[in-house]
Amino acid sequence: MVSIPFDILTATPATLSGHSQRGEPHVQVSGLTKRYAGQQSDALHNIDLAIPRGTIFGIIGRSGAGKSSLIRCLNRLEAPTAGRIVIEGTDINTLTEPQLVAWRRSTGMIFQHFNLLSAKTVRQNIELPLKVAGVPPAERRQRTDALLDLVGLESHQHAWPAQLSGGQKQRVGIARALVHNPDLLLCDEATSALDPETTRAILDLLRTINRQRQITIVLITHEMDVIHDLCHQVAVLDSGHIVEQGPVWQVYGDPRQAITRQLLNPDRDSLPEALSSALAPERSSPQDRLLVRLRYHGAGCIPDIGQVSAAIPGGATLMRSDIEWVNQRPIGQLLLLLSPAVNATALHRFPSALADNIEVAGYVAGF
Repeated sequence: MVSIPFDILTATPATLSGHSQRGEPHVQVSGLTKRYAGQQSDALHNIDLAIPRGTIFGIIGRSGAGKSSLIRCLNRLEAPTAGRIVIEGTDINTLTEPQLVAWRRSTGMIFQHFNLLSAKTVRQNIELPLKVAGVPPAERRQRTDALLDLVGLESHQHAWPAQLSGGQKQRVGIARALVHNPDLLLCDEATSALDPETTRAILDLLRTINRQRQITIVLITHEMDVIHDLCHQVAVLDSGHIVEQGPVWQVYGDPRQAITRQLLNPDRDSLPEALSSALAPERSSPQDRLLVRLRYHGAGCIPDIGQVSAAIPGGATLMRSDIEWVNQRPIGQLLLLLSPAVNATALHRFPSALADNIEVAGYVAGF
């Protein structure tokens, strides 16, 4: 294994250049609008975003929502029609072409389809940006060795792209994006061409890079699992508008917009078929049982089956548990059938610590 030298992997952007500390704004987008020539509507409309330093910030939306336009504005491959993009205190819209070339070396870019040069080996693909920038051979070799170690491709460094799997190609792309020690990494659908197992491995690698270097990662995706498993904060893009944003646990646990629920948690209100077919809004028989949802939004309540059972007269039957931990907070629901002796008016007497929210789904017969 190659040892990782000096500042390649362990130095934070703050120590490299005296920049602001983790949590302070790294990217500030204000009133960003983009309309392409010949179009009657905006691809992006009045986008406002504040991306803290050191976070993994996800931007999710359906195809055509404006995700690619947004990331192309963030790296100035597209010039905004209006608005400002301030990165590390610099309004990148004011930069000249030579200044943009220099600025882009502090911003890494990972693409969906890898964009590797087929006539160059893994090592040569990683080293090429350093060679173009005039970095001396000894330093190029040192940086490339360290990055091959980081992405786990030392044994494949002399392979050609055609000999690599999709996950290995993306690892080359990640290494190449890090060659200039960027403090901002932009990822454009970086996992959408990969199978689920390889996606998890790439997400683990990005998480390691974020943790080791405190690098800010902005990730464009349409995949809910990527947001759930990797990101600290998320913004939901729909028809060129930001419709919702915040910490992932908050947006995922209590989505306010229909588009957010469809993208992040499409099964939020679904019921098993046997229950939905027997559900009624009112009790028609004394034996009908109340069906309730105990919602957990990550706001403080912890799902505790023992506590729930002890607090509900006559106990409860657990019909479904959809609890997962997002940013170390419980998100989801417990679906319970209560005793026939309990009706909806009794719910207000349940301890508030049982759940962040208790909802009546209806009454069920035959259970």
